[in-house]
Amino acid sequence: MELSHINEEGRAKMVDISEKTDTVREATAFGSISMKEETLKRISEGEIKKGDVLAVAQVAGIMGAKNTPNIIPMCHSIFMSGCDIKFQLDFDNNKVDIYATAKTIGKTGIEMEAITAVSCAAITIYDMCKAIDKDMVINNIMLIKKTGGKSGTFERKVDK
Repeated sequence: MELSHINEEGRAKMVDISEKTDTVREATAFGSISMKEETLKRISEGEIKKGDVLAVAQVAGIMGAKNTPNIIPMCHSIFMSGCDIKFQLDFDNNKVDIYATAKTIGKTGIEMEAITAVSCAAITIYDMCKAIDKDMVINNIMLIKKTGGKSGTFERKVDK
């Protein structure tokens, strides 16, 4: 199998996508952050001293998606037509589930932007709550769905 990110000298390269056609592409990623019961309660009641945890995590996730090519070396700079993040507070398992969906019309996928959005949102939740809960754990960051492009649709059942 030929690796597309390796040149003839065996070194990393950015893949040339100039011959690809533009298609509508969408990707959704998932991740979660587990925490103490009290931490989740304080997030839900807006009692974290640093502010509204989920509002800040929402903005951080979107900013992360927009900056993906700045932190992932071989990731193309692409026009992102949309990005949204949804949070589900799971009081049975003391965690916040994070879903990020990113969309573009272009020559290459948007999976990395969705995954980066989830990662940045989770890290932000950790940062805002670490003073009261250093035991938080970020879990299961993964692509759960992508559409568009030559490879078509991919969908995974999320086993949280």
